[in-house]
Amino acid sequence: MSYYRSLKGKNVLVSGASSGIGEACLNAFAREGANLIFCARSIEKLGKINEKLGVDKTFFGKVDVRDRDNVKRFIDSIPEELKKIDILVNNAGLALGLDKFYEGNFDDWDTMIDTNIKGLLYFSKYVANVMLSNGTNGHIINIGSIAGLGAYPNGAVYCATKAAVRVLTDGMRMDLVDKPIKVSNIAPGMTETNFSNTRFHGDHERAKKVYQGIKPLTAEDIAELVVFTAKLPEHVQIGELTVTPLHQSHSMVLYKENN
Repeated sequence: MSYYRSLKGKNVLVSGASSGIGEACLNAFAREGANLIFCARSIEKLGKINEKLGVDKTFFGKVDVRDRDNVKRFIDSIPEELKKIDILVNNAGLALGLDKFYEGNFDDWDTMIDTNIKGLLYFSKYVANVMLSNGTNGHIINIGSIAGLGAYPNGAVYCATKAAVRVLTDGMRMDLVDKPIKVSNIAPGMTETNFSNTRFHGDHERAKKVYQGIKPLTAEDIAELVVFTAKLPEHVQIGELTVTPLHQSHSMVLYKENN
């Protein structure tokens, strides 16, 4: 008998699923035979992803996680056969700007705080209540960042949002300690996705330079760790899993070749 539990037939909800880690998580859970519920702001991208998943039972929708009512409507609209959510992956999140705090953009701050913190809370609260009402042995997996372990220059607000994710994860786990629901924080280091392109507001050249001279993690690396965390036996709970590329030991401690 395998040590790991099967995810076949489990209902998995992934936010921020239109690209990067979210899309990679969908592919990884699909290979495990899970049913998939997913959302993002781009319904067109989700439709294309859905066509490639090869999963019989899926449901997806356009959701802006910053909008509490939008999140609630999406969860309420999940078909009855998928209502019993087993796993939530809170992946929606982003960084905007790389400025000293006194030069920062207020709109960027609002977007990061509303997405990275409030959006995660909205999904966690609603889905936790679904799990509790269904008696589900559930699992909430938050995608944090090593930026949440300590600030770095010009990233105060983003780092603060990921520190909030880390502390919220701990608090959720405490509040659910007498319930059959696990809560985990996956904290990746440098991962090459659309992250830097988004941070630099579409400046592709600047984004590419971030990853020069180092082999970063990939979205698929993180997705495999999410699935690993989800497959552990019911009595085994990972509180936090921190992962970095080989040549990164801290947010700002890197070794880059030819640099």
